[in-house]
Amino acid sequence: MKNKRNAVFKWKPFSKKQKKLIMWWMKESPYYDYDGVIAQGSIRSGKTVAMVDSFVMWSLETFDGENFIMAGKTMGALKRNVLEPMFKILNAKGIPYNYIRSDDPRVEIGNNTYYLFGGNNEQSQDTVQGLTAAGAFLDEVALMPESFVTQVEGRCSVDGAKYFYNCNPKGPYHWFKENYIDKAKEKLLLDLHFKLDDNLSLSERVKERLKRIKTGVFYKRDIEGLWVVAEGIIYEMFDHDKHVVKKNDKLPAIRKYWVACDYGTSNATTFILHGLGADGRLYILDEYYHSGAKERKKSPSKYAKDFKEWISKHKIMPERIFIDPSAEGFILELYAVLSPRLKSRIQASDNEVKRGIELVSSIIDNDLLRVHERCANVLKEITAYAWDEKAAERGEDKPIKANDHCMDPIRYTANGTRMIWQGKGIA
Repeated sequence: MKNKRNAVFKWKPFSKKQKKLIMWWMKESPYYDYDGVIAQGSIRSGKTVAMVDSFVMWSLETFDGENFIMAGKTMGALKRNVLEPMFKILNAKGIPYNYIRSDDPRVEIGNNTYYLFGGNNEQSQDTVQGLTAAGAFLDEVALMPESFVTQVEGRCSVDGAKYFYNCNPKGPYHWFKENYIDKAKEKLLLDLHFKLDDNLSLSERVKERLKRIKTGVFYKRDIEGLWVVAEGIIYEMFDHDKHVVKKNDKLPAIRKYWVACDYGTSNATTFILHGLGADGRLYILDEYYHSGAKERKKSPSKYAKDFKEWISKHKIMPERIFIDPSAEGFILELYAVLSPRLKSRIQASDNEVKRGIELVSSIIDNDLLRVHERCANVLKEITAYAWDEKAAERGEDKPIKANDHCMDPIRYTANGTRMIWQGKGIA
């Protein structure tokens, strides 16, 4: 695929930090002899655009006819976060390129070839074996397994090769924090910490919106750019006096309904009824809760019949019925008992945990969540749902697998209705 010139990059003034990132490899720089650079810090801080420009110009001015590695967490993320701005920059500078989509995706710029990879699991390291490279650009490196990063570095055996690492913060015990950022000097890596103010193209209004949608550990990481641990109660901003609807309180008109299900055999099975109020809030209106560990176990067919009875009781037609796609047996039983209209509303849930927790946190923190007091198990779990400290010690962000049977469906609904919350500026 030949380059297209209709995507024009609009140059904005670069901040001092961005200029440092762009020019660190030049002969007049005090970091000229360093082996690589790390750009880490807050989201939307301008680090990616500056790093793309730096990597491309370094590679073109230093080498001719060499191979390079460019990797993101996934190929889709690499195309979205790196290749799109890279092509715009190349077009703006009048530098021709050839983007080849194939089983061996790559970009040709001049006589150099840039091979493209996704590094989202342990097996990803196998994809770069056998390649000899003169440098590497690793975007979202903290989301990659260490084995993939080590394999990429081992491929960069051309004299003068350099590494370009780009990421947002995770936990303080993350392998990249401990092995790279904390050891940057001894590894001859320039560590640049970015903040929102390092992106001069962001207006104050945009900065305030970004700050508004983040809360708790996500604010500290994504806005302040800190490598902090996810610890304690996850929804610590939930206030029983503020966020609970009492039995005699009048509800607003409900404009939309959604149902989300968390299916378990030994663990609890839950159905949660959500509604979008005329006041723009997300209401948790009712729950079904049955624990196979504490009560008599039920078959998928019995749970499907319970669901049919439960939803019929409410006399509503949900916009969507979100169900974890791994609950295949339960889903098949639902198709067997539900009406055609209800069956058409079944949708596989988006089970992205961190993103869902972040969105639910933002909804609560912006006073857009209400829970009816009849939802006793929701209220019990929401104040006990906690981060796993042992996982944090391994550099991972995971909730404890307890008090989550009602929390998972709420996350499914939040992820499934994300467009609504984006319209409110909190997603």
